[in-house]
Amino acid sequence: MKGADSERTEAGFKIRTPVDEARRVLQEAIEEGHPESPATGVETVDVARADGRALAAPVESVRNVPHYRRAAMDGYAVRAEDTFGASDRSPERLRVAGSAEADADVAPGTAARVHTGSALPDGADAVVMIEHVEERGDALEVEDAVAEGENVAPIGEDIEESQHLYEAGHRLRPSDLGLLRSAGYGRVEVAAKPTVGVIPTGEELVEGDPGPGEVIETNGLTVSRLAERWGARATYRDVVTDDPESLRVAIQRDLTKDVVVTTGGSSVGERDLLPEVIDDLGEVLVHGVGLKPGHPVCLGIVEDTPVLALPGYPVACIVNAVQFLRPTLRWLEGTEPDPHPTTRAVLDRKIPSEPGTRTFARVQLEQRDERDADGGDEPAYRATPTRASGSGVLSSVALADGWVVVDDDREGIPEGETVAVRNWELNP
Repeated sequence: MKGADSERTEAGFKIRTPVDEARRVLQEAIEEGHPESPATGVETVDVARADGRALAAPVESVRNVPHYRRAAMDGYAVRAEDTFGASDRSPERLRVAGSAEADADVAPGTAARVHTGSALPDGADAVVMIEHVEERGDALEVEDAVAEGENVAPIGEDIEESQHLYEAGHRLRPSDLGLLRSAGYGRVEVAAKPTVGVIPTGEELVEGDPGPGEVIETNGLTVSRLAERWGARATYRDVVTDDPESLRVAIQRDLTKDVVVTTGGSSVGERDLLPEVIDDLGEVLVHGVGLKPGHPVCLGIVEDTPVLALPGYPVACIVNAVQFLRPTLRWLEGTEPDPHPTTRAVLDRKIPSEPGTRTFARVQLEQRDERDADGGDEPAYRATPTRASGSGVLSSVALADGWVVVDDDREGIPEGETVAVRNWELNP
């Protein structure tokens, strides 16, 4: 998009790309520049350290689970035919041959003590539950007949050898790690973590106590930590001043990363230089998105590396990081972003919005007292939009419980409507 200035004016943006369209354009550019999947490469890690990682290839079990016939109950291993006709009034008498732990074989007319999970001894084909026997010295009275295979877990009952377990791209959970280890995996191939260079920009930014006209740098800190929460390895750079050559050098330095993110300098003012720098180094894909807060975002590609120029206002920066950086990290891994956890709530004050703009309204949640007596389907919470809602008011995000999304085709949400509050910080 050379000559990006033609798409904006000093008064603001002439064109604002819909959010979904902007994401589609960005995803297509990433996939075109990285046709291999995962684009980040592959690494092998211990299963115990693979929680949250995306599998790089399909996985099949390398063994049966269990790999032996095992007792499914505490009791006695027997030959089922020796118990036929047994009842509490007419028990069958068997001789106790020992226990499975002592490697006792079960010959006709004998039984062996077993515990849940014990290997079934040779000769046995069923287990009588401990509740259905009476022990009398080395004799056993069986009061309930069992069928062949009863109370026995067969080989491969849980997982069969060569059984397909997961597709490539599956994001591993703690329960998956246990299954993988049971299936014979000590190490597993996963997509390498995306690397991100986070570059805060702006001559007004400082690290220490601010003087008049100075602002403490927070955007780069927040975005770098979000990137790490989303599974990336982030490098948090020092502040770069509003100078074209300095910005150019900073971006070029981080083109070794999978993603470059800048904060600030992405709008249309005299000091908003990043769109021109990105366009000069590569290509601006989108500049200006139908998003509130945060429409002055710039998405580009430089040497096949996505460069995301996020707005300088803290709330706008966070909203755009969630909307564009988070999915970018997933696309590079060869996966799609998971939906955020949501809480159903009744909106207790109207949320206004402009048609054609996707609005992210910060809200606080409170337990409702007026639940229906029968429970019903009424939400348990009420959602109250925060009073401080400007895109520069960081506390409106930090002190909120989530946000309500007003879709592009709506003119706000009326009071009393049931809404889904996205708990975006709870889901990496």
